[in-house]
Amino acid sequence: MASANIKEVARYAGVSLGTVSNVLNRPDVVSPTTRRRVLDAIDKLGYVRNDSARQLRAGRSRTIAIVVLDVSNPFFTDVIRGAEAVVESAGGMLVVCNSGEDARREHRYLDMLEEQRVQGLLITPVSDGRHKRLDAFVAHGIPVVLVDRGSGHPSRCSVAVDDVAGGRLAAEHLADRGHERIRYVGGPLSIRQVADRRAGATAALAERAPHARLETYETATLSVTAGRQAAEDIAALPPGERPTAVFCANDLLALGVLQGLTAHGIRVPEDIALVGYDDIDFAAAAAVPLSSVRQPRARLGRTAAELLLEESLEGDEHSHRHVVFQPELVVRTSSDHECAPRPGRRGGRGGGGRPGDPSRP
Repeated sequence: MASANIKEVARYAGVSLGTVSNVLNRPDVVSPTTRRRVLDAIDKLGYVRNDSARQLRAGRSRTIAIVVLDVSNPFFTDVIRGAEAVVESAGGMLVVCNSGEDARREHRYLDMLEEQRVQGLLITPVSDGRHKRLDAFVAHGIPVVLVDRGSGHPSRCSVAVDDVAGGRLAAEHLADRGHERIRYVGGPLSIRQVADRRAGATAALAERAPHARLETYETATLSVTAGRQAAEDIAALPPGERPTAVFCANDLLALGVLQGLTAHGIRVPEDIALVGYDDIDFAAAAAVPLSSVRQPRARLGRTAAELLLEESLEGDEHSHRHVVFQPELVVRTSSDHECAPRPGRRGGRGGGGRPGDPSRP
């Protein structure tokens, strides 16, 4: 009969993985009652510690690193907080690194983190997460969990949200409100989440509103500043050629678009409806409350950290998992308005993308 694993011990004792880890490594920080409950579970289930995995971790710090695309984005702030709560409960420390959506900067951080022999790595990679740099961590016994990014890779866990489904939710909502000329604002498209959200929107319109058109305005960053520039581009179009709705790849872009359109006297949602993505706290507090596709931000961080601790404790016994959460659409004022046909409008097929640089799926 196979021996129990640490997850089963935690479940049986009714405690977290971090508490089991502390009983095994730092029993003095656990109350006698809880310590006794965990030890009883270990005896009852016949748990045998993986000493070979423990030896691999010998000499390594109790530091876990998280590398995110943009530390100033409230979405990642919440992801970090979720991960931090789990890491701290296990007696570890979380170090935050900001790649700034720059692959070279990301690689410099990875070099330093590997040199420091961190206990594990949580990362939202700039690329698709399959590059050899991450393979080197795994080869050296350092667990890697992808955050907000699917994997399918046999040697690492991942935690993500179905961004294709999220894009579908936004586009279906706008199509149901009668919009046939919709602009997708987001970029770079090399970021998987940005591409997936557009792909979902494209598929939804093809099925639900075949006459609708999705224009793409690719931004250099996912920032408020980039959103304001996208609004400038829209305001420069003749009123009859403007999109009737804008779907942004994240809420920071959407807030920038909202600011820019308002500055030009373009009303949201009466003239142009607007939907963002992430549902950060600022979305509901905007001057025009922002409709957004909600992601379980803190839960993403917590789940990723739990998977990392599991792998660190279980060693070779660990089975890699790929957790995918489903998003939900939160409808607020910015898009809760029926689209009225415009004089001379022909089924939403007029207009175009960025002047001189159209980018359409």
